[in-house]
Amino acid sequence: MATIESKDAAAAEIEDVQKFQEHSHPDQLAQFDQKRAARIRHRIDWRLLPALSIMYAICLIDRNNMSGLAVAGMTVELDIVGGFEYNLINMAFFITYIILQPFMIVVARKIGPRWFLPVCVFLWGCLTIGAGFSPNWQTLLGVRLILGVLESGFFPSCVYILSAWYTRFESAKRYSAFYLTGSCMAALASVVGYGLSLMNGIENLSGWRWMLIMVGVFTVGAGMFGAIMMVKFPDEELKTPSVKFLSRDELDFATARLHADRADVELEPFTLKRFLEPATDWYIYGFPALLMLNTALGYAFAFTLPVVLRESLGFGVAKALCLTTPPYFCSAIVMFGSAWLSDKYQTRGPVLIVLTTISLIGLPIMGWAKNPWVKYFGVFVTISGANSAIPTVMAYQVCRSP
Repeated sequence: MATIESKDAAAAEIEDVQKFQEHSHPDQLAQFDQKRAARIRHRIDWRLLPALSIMYAICLIDRNNMSGLAVAGMTVELDIVGGFEYNLINMAFFITYIILQPFMIVVARKIGPRWFLPVCVFLWGCLTIGAGFSPNWQTLLGVRLILGVLESGFFPSCVYILSAWYTRFESAKRYSAFYLTGSCMAALASVVGYGLSLMNGIENLSGWRWMLIMVGVFTVGAGMFGAIMMVKFPDEELKTPSVKFLSRDELDFATARLHADRADVELEPFTLKRFLEPATDWYIYGFPALLMLNTALGYAFAFTLPVVLRESLGFGVAKALCLTTPPYFCSAIVMFGSAWLSDKYQTRGPVLIVLTTISLIGLPIMGWAKNPWVKYFGVFVTISGANSAIPTVMAYQVCRSP
């Protein structure tokens, strides 16, 4: 029985390879009108990237604002006396986020990003406003659990739709533009958060509560903006084009380029077997491992950097919140430069090695330097390497080429 199943699996794999070889001809991309391709690509850029970047920035702010809230007085008012409660609230988000992520991406494909992404953003904006009225830390923990549900399908869906609209070696720059714009806007949230914390006492609400309420309002607005700007997957656009996006001829041209690159414009019928099939490929596990190692650093900074700057490096509340921002803008330069090189020379592995080496240089500077400003320099180095590696890993996964 096992032999028959293995033969069937091998036959299916051979069929997939033959199908790809028959229909996918990356060298044919050069035969397309490059000026027209660039013009259409830029139209896709301006329709997708602003909406995705703004919604992703809001996603990062809502997810990672705990350290700013803690510095602004949340821990005192909600009687979070030790690290256990604070870490439990942070961890609660990831319980539902991780468990539901595989299922939510299927829901996103069924509904389509045109409505799935903006509705999720709108709903968690309403939730964030409500979090500003939390009477105790247990309520905030429950809010974080629900927030994990709503955000679980967001980031994978963003990566999915970007990979659907661009050829493999156009993807790294788009992932970087999406990721760095979102990260930089989210980094500015620390400065904005300090300003919002000064609303302390208005309507008898604490500053940290105003931070949540106002961020929730911004989130609802971002969801509405996404509802106006977002488009469908290419195969859905061919059936019912979005308003003021691409004409029928432009859609045909864009999808023909995608077909020449990888022959996957048309959606395959969903089956559980095909959905789980990638899990049998050992190669696929390298990408989440790379992503985990770099995002672990990213989340460590997101959840603790303002606290570390205040308690370990001795900066005041204003400095701790404002000094959180500059390292992310520094990483933007490294991120886009590495993405440009990665796409230009069609290579991912060597770029990742350099970026992870940069992170490894920054960590010991943070750990063993005596001067607070030297430690802060280590933050710049580490964030530049770790953040820049994340979009490169995503592009690596899309093209699966060294």
